[in-house]
Amino acid sequence: MIRLSQGEKSADVRLSKDELILINNALNEVCNGFELDDAEFATRVGADREVVRRLLENLGSLIR
Repeated sequence: MIRLSQGEKSADVRLSKDELILINNALNEVCNGFELDDAEFATRVGADREVVRRLLENLGSLIR
């Protein structure tokens, strides 16, 4: 990963395809591998399940 720029609320980074796949796999496991209700999921992950699923979809489209 290479940090290109960083602001107060966002950062621009460059990831290799292998790094994208690693993050994709981790998010997939978090979304689909654990039996957590929505409230517990949000508490543990720090985001609603749908937010994480959208991020997972976006990463998947970058990988393809």
